[in-house]
Amino acid sequence: MRASKDTQELNLAEEILSALPEGSVMRVCSDDRDTLRYAVRAAGMKLRQITLSRASLRRLAEDPLSRVKIDYLRRDIARSAGRRESYQYPRQIKHATRRPKAGLALRPWVLASVM
Repeated sequence: MRASKDTQELNLAEEILSALPEGSVMRVCSDDRDTLRYAVRAAGMKLRQITLSRASLRRLAEDPLSRVKIDYLRRDIARSAGRRESYQYPRQIKHATRRPKAGLALRPWVLASVM
C-alpha cells in the first residue's frame, strides 16, 4: 500500500512541476520522509528549491477539486520562478502579532503607580 501512495505523490508532484521548463527540475534526497525536495536549475529563473509536503499531496489527490487546485499550484510555481528562491507547499503562514483593540495598552504596574 505504501508503494502506491508514494507513486501517487510522485505523479502529482511531477504534474505540478510540469509548469517549469523541461529538464530544469531534479529530485534531490530529503532529510525526512515527510517531504519531497527538488532542485531547480535554469537560466533566468531565481527559483532554486522546491519543497512539497507528502501529506498535503495525499490530501490534494483525494480532494474533489484537485484539478482546479493543481492548476492553481502550476500557475503559482510558474509565477514564483522569477521572484522567489524557494517554493514550499503548503506555504507557511506567518501570524501577525496581536495589537490592542483600542486606546493605550497600560500595564497593571503603571495603573498602580497612578492611584
